[in-house]
Amino acid sequence: MTTATRRAVLLLPVAASAAMAQEGDMAAAERAILAGRTPREAGIAFDMPRLSENGNSVDVAVRVDSPMTAADHVRAIHILSEKNPVPRVASFFLTPRAGRAEVATRIRLATSQQIIVLAETSAGEVHRAAREVIVVLGACVEGG
Repeated sequence: MTTATRRAVLLLPVAASAAMAQEGDMAAAERAILAGRTPREAGIAFDMPRLSENGNSVDVAVRVDSPMTAADHVRAIHILSEKNPVPRVASFFLTPRAGRAEVATRIRLATSQQIIVLAETSAGEVHRAAREVIVVLGACVEGG
């Protein structure tokens, strides 16, 4: 009985710190990508349903305004989620040979949350767009 009590006492702070870390994970992931740069809230067309009946598969399409030349192109597009167990859902790395700065994928969402898209350019700028999505049936449930 002492072991169970000791486990409960040891696990409680771990569970609390994990919950707190999850809330700050998206902000930390965003800060890591930004690396001190201030994002511009323009230049990204972000297509995603505002209401998703099933979080197991949510369509996301991102298009960034860019000439995609050797001197001026989008190097990376990152998709971050606020409440998923892993906040950086996807990162796409592009070159001028892509021709267009467009990506499309399906992502899993644990629950209703904010999704952020960051696009890094060859000039060192970062563009940002955000969207709230309501998830009726969530995915990404931990445990089991």
